[in-house]
Amino acid sequence: MSNGPVKGFDAFKRMLWEENPVIGQILGICSALAVTNLVKNTMVMCLGLIFTLAMSCLTVSLMRNVIPRRVRMIIQVLIIAAYVIFIKIVLDAFLPEISNELGPYVGLIITNCIVMGRTEGYAMANKPYDAVLDGVGAGIGYSLVLLPIAIIREPLGLGTFFGMQVIPSDWTKWNMMVIAPSGFFALATYIWIVRALKSGGEKR
Repeated sequence: MSNGPVKGFDAFKRMLWEENPVIGQILGICSALAVTNLVKNTMVMCLGLIFTLAMSCLTVSLMRNVIPRRVRMIIQVLIIAAYVIFIKIVLDAFLPEISNELGPYVGLIITNCIVMGRTEGYAMANKPYDAVLDGVGAGIGYSLVLLPIAIIREPLGLGTFFGMQVIPSDWTKWNMMVIAPSGFFALATYIWIVRALKSGGEKR
């Protein structure tokens, strides 16, 4: 992962495509396999990750000159954990059903490699404005992978979209599409297609 001199909006754009955390670095795929069987859950997970990334990167960047180098990783984890706990409390209060369906995966944002990578690899060395844009870009880049997969898996596996029936009930549902292995194959296929498009564009 390159920190380089990339600043401002360029830091945002590169995380969407050039250094997309899922496509380019194969990070954060645990949640990709687990929550993409329902579009609603996937959207909540994506919004939670974007919020955590933005706020964690902002906080770490603001504190970067006072955080002791020896304990920086511990402090970063504590900062990330505080925002994840906040998200969990909000979900429990306002969206208890989704919170139960997501189960431990919201809490696992704390150890998500994308969040840790952006706080340590970028926010610790850059100004708050740049760090926030980088974090939001990484979160949206993550969402651009998970949401399309969920949009395919839920209708094929359950015949629904956002919980609403969109495929006739007599249509044979692909039950395998809502289990974790299908998420693995869907993610692998998505990454393969995107990388093929990227390599084709680079050749041209």
